[in-house]
Amino acid sequence: MSWRWALARRVATLVGGAAQAQRLFSSSGALLGRQFTPASQIRNQVVACRGATFVSSRWLHDATQCQTRQDGVSRAEVLLLMASALKFPISESTDGGVFSLVASKLRTRQQNIAEITEMIHVASLLHDDVLDDADTRRGVISLNCIMGNKLSVLAGDFLLSRACVALAALGNTEVVSLMATAVEHLVTGETMQISTSREQRQSMEYYLEKTYYKTASLISNSCKAVAILAGHTADVSLLAYEYGRNLGLAFQLIDDVLDFTGTSVSLGKGSLSDIHHGIITAPILYAMEEFPQLHDVVDQGFDNPANVELALDYLQKSRGIERTKELAREHVNLAIKAIEALPDSDDEDVLISRRALIDISQRVITRTK
Repeated sequence: MSWRWALARRVATLVGGAAQAQRLFSSSGALLGRQFTPASQIRNQVVACRGATFVSSRWLHDATQCQTRQDGVSRAEVLLLMASALKFPISESTDGGVFSLVASKLRTRQQNIAEITEMIHVASLLHDDVLDDADTRRGVISLNCIMGNKLSVLAGDFLLSRACVALAALGNTEVVSLMATAVEHLVTGETMQISTSREQRQSMEYYLEKTYYKTASLISNSCKAVAILAGHTADVSLLAYEYGRNLGLAFQLIDDVLDFTGTSVSLGKGSLSDIHHGIITAPILYAMEEFPQLHDVVDQGFDNPANVELALDYLQKSRGIERTKELAREHVNLAIKAIEALPDSDDEDVLISRRALIDISQRVITRTK
């Protein structure tokens, strides 16, 4: 097996497919099918990287065979639904052929945002696994573990370069600025995580800022980019941004809960991964508010297994898990309000898409994987 073939398999596993789309929001499945290229094909285009020859063409084949985690949230599907949720109504005076052509070009450009977002996201995963010295990703041996850090970094760099090319082709400077900011935020968030002072490490405000940069910025700015490409007002674009921001924050908060309550099989990673890496998340931060003595344990670090057990004991006695879930629900409610505040529409496709976006945000809270 060539190194390119092995590299292709690992990256394709990271990207995954979109088979969960119909299960997540079956009412919108037909909508995506008739308005856009299916999200699974978007991922195929991502891993094919628009015909680039960096890896074997078998990469494309393998990507279609992989599926994302059940109960996961696909960025591509969120963005395609957002595009449909923001669709302008057809004027009776508009020539059907002209409108169809314009709408088709717009859909293609919005689909490109979904592709670009996937490429940036997967690149960040490849780089994160190197920084975290991770052994697995979604239950599969990570690329850096198989191919080494150098090739893993290069694979991430390659995806980022292809994302830049695709972004430049859109020719919209505001959208380019938004997506470039999202990439900057990914780096900023990772830097905040690995270089924190004692006060920052134990600050909920700092944690939420870092979480926005690492998780929520990409989907929020991508949602806003979809709205901008459609020519919506600043107010409507901001609502799209707020939906993505609050969805991303809620998703990460529940992820932090699952790191304590899930298993390595259901999460696709080692349980207690964050605390073993010395990363303090919302459940522990809330527990520290109830049990100030936990501050000393956190200061000592978690290289000692006894400190891990002590921290988990305090967490179990506290409402840290419950309060984190409550905070996630607050963000889900804000995401729902953003969708409900969008301009009124009688278009069936628009209404179906908005219901699907609300359904996705609610499922974030109840997911177990």
